[in-house]
Amino acid sequence: MNGYDVAERMPRLIALTRSVSPAMADCELTHLPRVPIEVDRAAKQHAAYEQALETLGCTVHRLASPADMPDGVFIEDTAVVLDDIAVITRPGAASRRPETTSVAAALRRYRSLYHVEAPGTLDGGDVLRVGRSLYLGVSGRTNNDGAKQLEHLLAPMGYTVKCSSVRGCLHLKSAASVLDGEEVLLNPALVDAAIFERLKWIEVSPEEPFSANVLCIGRKVLCPASAPRTRERLRENGYDVLAVDLSEVAKAEGGLTCCSLVFGV
Repeated sequence: MNGYDVAERMPRLIALTRSVSPAMADCELTHLPRVPIEVDRAAKQHAAYEQALETLGCTVHRLASPADMPDGVFIEDTAVVLDDIAVITRPGAASRRPETTSVAAALRRYRSLYHVEAPGTLDGGDVLRVGRSLYLGVSGRTNNDGAKQLEHLLAPMGYTVKCSSVRGCLHLKSAASVLDGEEVLLNPALVDAAIFERLKWIEVSPEEPFSANVLCIGRKVLCPASAPRTRERLRENGYDVLAVDLSEVAKAEGGLTCCSLVFGV
């Protein structure tokens, strides 16, 4: 959930998170080399991230990440939460599929649930929502069958799904994030910008190619601490920017949106 006017549309926001697993060093990796992860430091950074969510008006509900869920902190990939329903995904990495059970249990109190079925795969990190339009990245984790299932499920509810392949990154949200209203932050080198032709977009600083993953609520944006030039571009466009350090999480190919499911109740 990005780009909402909190005061008018979302009087109460829930941020569903999951703790850093003690086995995070065994996470799945696709585009980055494996380097040591300081799990204790990652946990402290994640706690600061949750505090930042609270400053944006969210009530944080945290689930546990046991040792058999090394990627569990990346809770965004397990569900797509819309105004009226939640779609429980089928992650592209088979090791991550057990994560969805506890997320479904947590979401059931807030939404009616639907599920992506085999052979479809879908990671929530590949889905951007702008109003009733969903932009979906076909990636190494989301296949065409998963995209078609999402499209067929949501069409009767008035949603449209627009697909694009991504390159050189894990998810669509590694290449683009939704800002306020009909505006996105993106790196056009990682995704075909034509998919966003109806939207206004801000390009990340060329020196910070992986800084497009930000979390926006209203005009407030959580942005990577490692991306000062991109933060300045956002400020120049009228956004209130807060830097968040998730450097240890980044070693596991994670970003700011990956670590929460934010939705209104």
